[in-house]
Amino acid sequence: MLRQRLWHFLSFGAPGITVYVCFVLAPIVLSFGYSLTNYNPFNPPTRFVGLRNYRMLFQDSEFLLSLRVTTILTVIVVIVPNVLGLAIALLLDRRGWFYNALRTVFFTPVVLSTVVVSIIWIRLMADDGLINQALRGIGVASPPGWLSDPSYALYSLAIVLSWQMLGFCVVVYLAGLQGVPNELQEAAAIDGAGPLERFRHITWPMLAPALTINTVVMLISAFKVFDHVQVITKGGPGTGTTATVAYNVIQTGFVANRQGYASAMAIVMLVIIATASGIALKILQRREVQL
Repeated sequence: MLRQRLWHFLSFGAPGITVYVCFVLAPIVLSFGYSLTNYNPFNPPTRFVGLRNYRMLFQDSEFLLSLRVTTILTVIVVIVPNVLGLAIALLLDRRGWFYNALRTVFFTPVVLSTVVVSIIWIRLMADDGLINQALRGIGVASPPGWLSDPSYALYSLAIVLSWQMLGFCVVVYLAGLQGVPNELQEAAAIDGAGPLERFRHITWPMLAPALTINTVVMLISAFKVFDHVQVITKGGPGTGTTATVAYNVIQTGFVANRQGYASAMAIVMLVIIATASGIALKILQRREVQL
């Protein structure tokens, strides 16, 4: 009996476990192994250096700057799409072909290639792009250099990310809104509750699972962003103005060929993402239980 159950488990579970081990667990273990060495494929021999790479990381001003940049970017991308996504979902929570079409419009950026989105926004935010031309047209003599000015570049990048991820938040919140029972809304309206009171005491609590999903997905997506940075700013303007941790991992590992040091960066990034996601899940799921 036990052998039969074990065989059934292996039959159904082995493919998934094999894929997980080969493409998730094994790369993490290998990266951790490399992070304990000075591995450079073009400069052998490889030597074991222990935790030296990790000690160097937290004395590396470039890495600390990238950590700060990534944190700012993540905070913006977690907050802005969630707030705007909820507002838009409330407006689109209606029946009819027009609202269905609008849902498609808002979700389209999510399925577009990151490179396509980045190139579109480069054209829009260029010094002579459509945004600055429009600002000059309404009397702004010296519009900002959205991508060329270090004061604006990081926030411009955050706008692009928020714009692309907005549709995801809208769809998740719409799914949550459709799960709110009409009976509760009608009963509250009969008792004299206005729209704001109904949202505060009925709709918002019922959207707790949607908030959890959006917050965790936005957090992970923003913290590991690389492709937008590579295409739009290449880490600039200036030195490291928009260089995220993921961007530095790729630059260090595949441009500078310091793959042991890059692996240490990747492991630190993994630990930070896992810790932040775990804390967010713990807090938000506790709210779901309380509600």
